[in-house]
Amino acid sequence: MWSRLNTQFARFLIVGALAALVNFLSRIELSRFMSFRWAVVIAYLIGMLTAYLLSRFLVFAKTNRHPLAELAWFTLVNVVAVIQVWLISVGLAEYIFPALHYNYYSQEVAHIIGLGIPVITSYFGHKYFTFSKIAKIN
Repeated sequence: MWSRLNTQFARFLIVGALAALVNFLSRIELSRFMSFRWAVVIAYLIGMLTAYLLSRFLVFAKTNRHPLAELAWFTLVNVVAVIQVWLISVGLAEYIFPALHYNYYSQEVAHIIGLGIPVITSYFGHKYFTFSKIAKIN
């Protein structure tokens, strides 16, 4: 399957979709025993680790750097993404949807929309920082 996906971005999208699914499903489970706000953050971390591992082995070329250096860059890039996801998810679920009287799976819909927002910024961040042979952490 992976050999037929000849573009790096296509592989990134599939890996991102799998990681987003892990994120989404873990958020639903976490919401059973913590607030939606915290569940979004914790689920994002679970999805982020999934995305790093899959990206490292299936999307980007090896960098000859220590995996912890890659993971540090991956985390920095994802700090920007988690801010985007949180602002969109919480903003929609707690402010915009209630104002519109939208309540049909409002948290789930808000979270899915929030997860879709950082796709482009994350791809370029990981391509040019996380998995770049030039980027280094001192």
